[in-house]
This record gives sequence, C-alpha cells and structure tokens, in this order.
Amino acid sequence: MQHPSPDSDMPPLASIKVRSSSPRFPPPTTPLSTETPTANAQRKIGIAVDLSDESAFAVKWAVHNYLRPGDAVVLVHVRPTSVLYGADWGSVDLSIVDTENEESQRKLEDDFDTFTTTKLSDLAQPLVEAQIPFKIHIVKDHDMRERLCFGS
Repeated sequence: MQHPSPDSDMPPLASIKVRSSSPRFPPPTTPLSTETPTANAQRKIGIAVDLSDESAFAVKWAVHNYLRPGDAVVLVHVRPTSVLYGADWGSVDLSIVDTENEESQRKLEDDFDTFTTTKLSDLAQPLVEAQIPFKIHIVKDHDMRERLCFGS
C-alpha cells in the first residue's frame, strides 16, 4: 500500500478499489469493507471518467456547480481488460511488448494500473480541495460503454 507524504493532498492509493468483471479477471473472493468514504452521504453522485482533460473538467464543474453539502462522489472508470486494446491512450507500440511473454505483458498491465491510479487521483483533486467525500471505482471490462450503461 502506498501512502502520500504527510503534506500531500493526494488520497492514499489504498482507497482506490479495482473491481474486475470479466471471465479473465474474476472478482475477489474476500468481501470488501462496508465502511467507505461515501457510506453516510445524503446523495451519492456518480461521475463516469476516463483519463482525459474533459473528465477533469467534469469533476471540477460538478464541484463548483452541482455538488452540495452532504454529497459524496463515486468516480467510475472502466479500464479495458488489456492495455493493448484500450482507447484512452492511443495505440500501444507492439514492438516494445513481447506478446508471447506473459511476464512482459503483466509488467505492462501493472505499469498501466499504476498510471491509471495516479491519473484518477489527479482527477479527484478538486474533490479533495473541496473536502467532498469520494471513492474511485475502477472496473476492468472489455466493453467500456456496456459496463457504464448496464451497471458498474
């Protein structure tokens, strides 16, 4: 578990949960804690985000124009099951990936998980600054639109 430095406004990375929802990535067998930063909110507001500047603007807009005291936010991000087939970051140069080597693919996936977590923490900064409780929900799925529309 990584913790930010004491003078940092960044949320601890442990508060970010990655939930898998495809046959390739079965859900964890251990139950998740029921006490979350959003548990006692009057309203829970979901904001679907990718890793774009537009998503960062959407979070800022919600903080300044929509959210009110007592609200909590769930940032929902659907991450493709493979970094080789995602759309958020453009194409991956396959010459840098040994597609036959599972360890190479795992390292690429781990590096992208770290990148995604860091970027989503950056997107959450307006919530931190406004002291609005939030959690980040990352779901791995092969179809981003379907996952957002049919239940994350």
